[in-house]
Amino acid sequence: MELKMGDPWKIILENEMAKPYFKVLINFVKIEYELQHCFPPKEAIFSAFDYCSFKDVKVVIIGQDPYHDENQANGLCFSVKSGTKHPASLRNIFKELATDLKQEIPQNGDLEKWARQGVLLLNATLTVRAHAAGSHQKKGWETFTNAVIQEISAKKENIVFLLWGKYAESKTAYINACKHKLLIAPHPSPLGAWRGWFGSKHFSKTNAFLKSIGEKEINW
Repeated sequence: MELKMGDPWKIILENEMAKPYFKVLINFVKIEYELQHCFPPKEAIFSAFDYCSFKDVKVVIIGQDPYHDENQANGLCFSVKSGTKHPASLRNIFKELATDLKQEIPQNGDLEKWARQGVLLLNATLTVRAHAAGSHQKKGWETFTNAVIQEISAKKENIVFLLWGKYAESKTAYINACKHKLLIAPHPSPLGAWRGWFGSKHFSKTNAFLKSIGEKEINW
């Protein structure tokens, strides 16, 4: 089992990936994929990094776990494989997107298009056992992805962090709010969507900020 990651990210994260906990984590993941049915496909574990290079990052969206049902997770948070029915959170994301930007609700739930424009779609935990939500939490992934957030915060400026829900909001501890733009809203799940997710206008606010600093806006 080979875990892929784009070269720029490997250079930036090589010290983190050399730490003992990360080696234990990768060994755990390899065994899980050999003995259990896990998501996303092993070649897609680092898709968030493969589709969005470090130099191109303009926006960071933080999720928690990959989807754990068949034909859903593709390595990008909130994203599903093309042709897959949209999970509830993604449906609500698209509803807010359509209202905010006055456009049609997207039919394709694969968010690779966002990633290739500089949106890092980062789950805090990058793998999960099939039909067992949270099964790969507290194995080391959170330590790794927290380090990713810290590296982005330290080495870049004017990144838009979209923090949806209490879990994502907790990541403010790793972000320098004086250097970056933080947009916080309830989670787009059915439980949180009506508590302030709808009407948050994060997509237009993101583009307005990017435009204000001379960056190309995201084609959501």
